[in-house]
This record gives sequence, structure tokens and C-alpha cells, in this order.
Amino acid sequence: MRIAFFTETFLPKVDGIVTRLTKTLQHLVAAGDEVLIFCPEGGPDSYLGAKVVGVPALPLPLYPELKLALPRPAVSEALEQFRPDLVHVVNPAVLGLGGIWLAKSRNLPLVASYHTHLPKYLEHYGMGMLEPLLWELLKAAHNQASLNLCTSTAMVAELAAKGIQHTALWQRGVDTDLFRPEWRNDSMRARLHGSYGDTGHLLLYIGRLSAEKQIERIRPVLEAMPQTRLALVGDGPHRQHLERWFEGTPTTFVGYLAGQDLASAYACGDAFLFPSSTETLGLVLLEAMAAGCPVVGADRGGIPDIVSDGENGCLYDPDLPHSLTAAVQRLLGESQTRASLRQAARQEAERWGWAGATDQLRGYYRKVLNQTKVPLPT
Repeated sequence: MRIAFFTETFLPKVDGIVTRLTKTLQHLVAAGDEVLIFCPEGGPDSYLGAKVVGVPALPLPLYPELKLALPRPAVSEALEQFRPDLVHVVNPAVLGLGGIWLAKSRNLPLVASYHTHLPKYLEHYGMGMLEPLLWELLKAAHNQASLNLCTSTAMVAELAAKGIQHTALWQRGVDTDLFRPEWRNDSMRARLHGSYGDTGHLLLYIGRLSAEKQIERIRPVLEAMPQTRLALVGDGPHRQHLERWFEGTPTTFVGYLAGQDLASAYACGDAFLFPSSTETLGLVLLEAMAAGCPVVGADRGGIPDIVSDGENGCLYDPDLPHSLTAAVQRLLGESQTRASLRQAARQEAERWGWAGATDQLRGYYRKVLNQTKVPLPT
């Protein structure tokens, strides 16, 4: 197959969408597919055999990490020259809308996928009143596609309830070779502790430091459990605010980590905390579980697809003020319980490889190519 991707986010950005895309590209190319990627400029010219076309872009004022790229004639020319069998638009915004128009104007089969719960982000940036309008815009864009893929059952249901048609689940994946319990080591644990002594449990957050991640909710946990330490791995537009928010607490801002350093960080945590209630999936939770780090996540969105409360991690209710603290205390309460959760977390992660997720995606592509519309899943 010849597949053209339009994505609003790609390398060098680091997030769950980019991880899914790069792993998907790796397995598509390995399967013999030819791939062309249109994305904001600033990344590589090619990636693992896939050609990358960078499009000039401007940073979004409220979220400078996200760049909006305006389609240009060169995009149309590159698409015409590539002659794809199918177009896949990832999180359609500005560049993605151009991809939709180009696909429809050329009568090319179109797949779209939904990865970022943008309507729920708005309230964290003081624009909650725009949520109904954004849903209408998303519905208009996604309903141009023959198939709309979501990364969790909760998002399949929510998009369908909002009037988005032809939704289906694109299964999760994780690199269980990179993220492993064996990478736990004293030097990385000391790095995560920073200037604070290893006197108790090490709490870990890995991901973007942005408003919608609701990282502020972790401070009451530190206050209720004064022997715990917190390491925040990652960076983002909310970092300065968070440095002020956690002032006076044993919190280390580590910055970005990658590769084996990132895998080691996951493995060194005693509990991985992910307070966000806006996640379509929460890929970092699955990476933590693969590394054998017990997780606490919100009982919202796509997270319950990954975390079974009391079995391979703990869930908390984001509507209850002390629920996160109680969930962390429950997870850390007994070493035997924590060891059982750690083992079950790894076993759950081992069920989900990127090869299987990409095989499923290729099956969806074949269905779209073989029929005008994909029936709603039963």
C-alpha cells in the first residue's frame, strides 16, 4: 500500500502521538508499505524509509509546542507525485483539514484518527465556553472520513455520541523490549531524587508539563506523605508555574529523558502518578507498566482501558479531592501488594505490541480500500 499521512505533530516533538506514529511507520515500512508524511517543518527529511515533507508552521499562541501548518501548493504537488492509495489524517486541525480537502478532491480513500481530547483541554486554558463549537468543527472534519480511529473504547463511545460516524478502536501498543523492570538502577534513582535524600517512596510523573495534565493535584499527596519524593520528567509550557506550585516540597524537575535513560527512570519509580482526566489513552501509563512501575491514574477517558483498579494499578476519582492521595496510599501501603501490582502491570503491557497494533491498522486500511464505507463495529 501507498499511504500518505497528514499530522499536526511529529518529530522532533516528543509525546504519545509521535511515539505511536513513529512505531507505526516502522512497522508499515517493514511490511513493505510506502509512506509519505506531511507535518510541520523542523523534523527530519525521512524516517526509517518514509519520506517526510515539512510544511512551514507557526506556534499556537496558548500552546507553543503545537505548530499550525498551512497547506501550500507544494503539498498538493508532492501528494500528486506520490499517488497514494489512501490518506490518513492524524488529529485534523489546519494541516489536517488540507489533507481532508486534498483527499476528497482527488477521490482518495480517507481515514482519520483522534488522539488528543482537545474539547476537554479548553477549560484548562479558560475557553471552556468554546467546547460545543469545537465539537461541531471536529464532527464536520471527521465525518468526511470513511473510518475514524480512536485509541480507547471510551473515546469510541464519546465520539459516536457526539455524532462522529464510522468509529473504531485502534489498539494500544508499547515497546516492551525498551521498557523493562531490569533497567532499575541506583544511579538513575539518585538522579531522580536530585538534592533530596532517598528516605521513602519515589513518586514519578513522565510527560508534558502542561495545564491539562493537572499535575498540581500531586502536591496534596506529598503533604500527606512527607517521606515521599517526586520526580517530574519532561518539559512544557507549564513548567515555571509548576516550579512555583511545588516550591517547598521534595520535587525534582528532571527535564526530558529519552531512550534507555527514560526506560531506567520508569523502572526506578515506586509509583507512577498520572492525574490527568483528559486522556484519550495515556501511553505513558502503559510504558510505566512495562517497566514494572505500579501506576495510579484517573478513572476517566481511556485510562480504565489500561488500568484495572487493584489488579495492575489503582484508579482515583478526579471529582473527589482526596481520592488521589488515598489511591497512592493504597498502592504503597504493603510491599506484597505493590510487588503483585508490579508483576501484573508488566504482564498487561506484554499483551500489547506495536506489531499487532499496526497489523490491525493495515487491516482497517484494506477494508477502506475494498469498500466505500466501513460498517460500524458491533
